[in-house]
Amino acid sequence: MKDREVLKEGISQRWAGKREEALQFIRLSLDKKKTFLYSAGMEISCANLIYDYPEHLIATQPRDDFRTLLYEDGQLNEISKSEIFELFSPGDLLVLNDTKVTKCRIFTECGLEILFVNELEDNVWEVLFPLKRMKQNKVYLPNGVSFEVVEKGLPQKIKVSQKLDEEYFSEYGELALPPYIQKARGQRNNLTNDEDWYQTSWAKQFGSTAAPTASLHFSQSDLDVIRNRGVSIEFVTLHVGLGTFLPIKTEKLKDHKMHAEYCEIPISVKEKIEFTKANKARVWALGTTVTRALESIYTHHLQQSFDKLVGRTDLFITPGFRFKAVDVLMTNFHQPGSTLLALVAAFVGLEEALSSYHWAVEKEFRLFSYGDFCIWKK
Repeated sequence: MKDREVLKEGISQRWAGKREEALQFIRLSLDKKKTFLYSAGMEISCANLIYDYPEHLIATQPRDDFRTLLYEDGQLNEISKSEIFELFSPGDLLVLNDTKVTKCRIFTECGLEILFVNELEDNVWEVLFPLKRMKQNKVYLPNGVSFEVVEKGLPQKIKVSQKLDEEYFSEYGELALPPYIQKARGQRNNLTNDEDWYQTSWAKQFGSTAAPTASLHFSQSDLDVIRNRGVSIEFVTLHVGLGTFLPIKTEKLKDHKMHAEYCEIPISVKEKIEFTKANKARVWALGTTVTRALESIYTHHLQQSFDKLVGRTDLFITPGFRFKAVDVLMTNFHQPGSTLLALVAAFVGLEEALSSYHWAVEKEFRLFSYGDFCIWKK
């Protein structure tokens, strides 16, 4: 006890009259601690992100009366949609992803399913498809388009015989609903309603292979309600691709390769974030894609081009990551062993995230893309 008092007295004398220097010392110490924790987080095994759930909880279509898990101050509660709006305070900032989902799943004449992910150069695409089932060197798509494989791997690279644009995909493609929805429904093809269900109300920038599903819970009229509470609403673009939906297949998180996804953020959004924080208000991210986009501002993944920050971000957020932009995360429930669950675990803690998921499963919340909703407040 005496030694502790002597140490306390020594510290007091060292920083006497040096408030700013003391604060800077504390900040540096915390940064070092968080850097250590982030490194430790990358050592986490993928097995630490696994949880069990009954398959009947997989949602096969959205519901207007969705349920919401609220995690706040270590406590779990279920709240209604109207109560979500009441959580916002004047001066807060809500950021949304305005990407638009492409009907990028094409069936070949022989029945193969090709997922077009990203055009690398003219007529050369990154794709996902069951290569082992390909019996010929040249395969035909609708409207006489053919392709050949130029590189194997994950993803594969193919060269198509002619330009594939938004009009082609709109006419011949289907939305790439997650396989677990197809399996739960017992059918491969989209339902007619999926074209409305699987697109956000503010989708604008063409380029995603999957929807930013947290946004599927809200409409333009909901945004008006939020604005009327004195909240600013801004948009960023992150085109959802392999980085978001590919599962982690490595034993350790540090060995997982995060595929880069195109991201575009107006400089005005960065300025709004800094203004919001300077005024002690909160930055809300609607979805993990928005979270990765905003945090990429501060991890040097993006470069300024005129009035925007642009780039392809491969930011992989794992436990121990230091969040600099986002104060409140709004998202869906995510699959076990996914990069998205790793992000949630980074935001609130691994044990807290998994115990919250167990709580939700016990209470039979509906899961995944068309499922129920979560709000995580640090």
